Amino acid sequence: MNGATPNSNWTGLFKPGERVRLRLINSSAMTFFDVRIPGLQMTVVQADGQNVEPVTVDEIRMGVAETYDVLVTPSQEAYTIFAQSMDRTGYARGTLAQQTGLTAAVPDMDKPEPLTMGDMMGDMGGMTGMDHGDMAMDHSKHNMSGMEGMDDMSDMAMDHSNMDMSNMQGMSGMAGVAASPTPVTVRHAKTEYGPSVDMRVDTPRTNLDDPGIGLRNNGRRVLTYADLKSLPDIMDAREADQEIELHLTGNMERYTWSLDGLEFGKSTPVHFPHGKRIRVVLVNDTMMSHPMHLHGMWSDLENAQGEVQVRKHTIIVQPAQRISFLVTADALGRWAWHCHLLFHMDAGMMREVVVA
Repeated sequence: MNGATPNSNWTGLFKPGERVRLRLINSSAMTFFDVRIPGLQMTVVQADGQNVEPVTVDEIRMGVAETYDVLVTPSQEAYTIFAQSMDRTGYARGTLAQQTGLTAAVPDMDKPEPLTMGDMMGDMGGMTGMDHGDMAMDHSKHNMSGMEGMDDMSDMAMDHSNMDMSNMQGMSGMAGVAASPTPVTVRHAKTEYGPSVDMRVDTPRTNLDDPGIGLRNNGRRVLTYADLKSLPDIMDAREADQEIELHLTGNMERYTWSLDGLEFGKSTPVHFPHGKRIRVVLVNDTMMSHPMHLHGMWSDLENAQGEVQVRKHTIIVQPAQRISFLVTADALGRWAWHCHLLFHMDAGMMREVVVA
């Protein structure tokens, strides 16, 4: 925390009776942090530097590059600022105190939880007669590239491209996403298959109210994207002129990451016409969360009903999830668009965006 290890105990000072604004920034390279201050609620007032309607929570999951401003009103002498990693292998920790040297109890880390079938396959609403109780994957290690005994992932039931989905009612991959009321030029990218893709999600979920693996039903009020609403004067009210769909893809055994099955070095630029309003659809075909970051332009996240909800510059796309956001292409030039997990970007999950 601010360069200090947990034992070094970085301390932020406050005076009795003060209301304190904390700016939480995930500046790590590869770590999702779940942040809370035991005994003290946080009121979120900004997301990625943009004002939002205040929402009070106990805990916030932060992807790499995400920023949240929160207000707290401490009444005790000291509180622990606790940020455990998503895989529950470690934590960052500091203290909010009235004077240097004070400490508060440090909570135990939560236990790691396995992925559910919804995390691996998406919208399971139309699948009947199936018992998913034993069908879960251990997600205790977020980086699974070194898992022993996984030499041939082709034998795992992760590639659903050949599944007969005809008898699965209600499993449309587009379910829950409202069409734009104005005509758009739709450009659907075709997901590639080959050595860079080890699985596909045919029926992605579209919900924004899921806090994510490890945070569900933990007894705490956890922030979700469904809670975030930008103030009205921030948002661009225009509808989309064009739509682009890209799939987040990867191969865990090879440790390659890509968009539409193409690593950055094999890809061509994505073109945004200058001044146009672009709807971007991202479908996560992997079992890992990806904080996707577009340089130069804001991303206006939509909910499942197609309503613009919150403006951000980094958006977490959970496993087997489909999200959409609108971009106003108002910045001429060449821009990077990538997963903000450093190793994922370096291994190929990146594209160039050209605005012209």
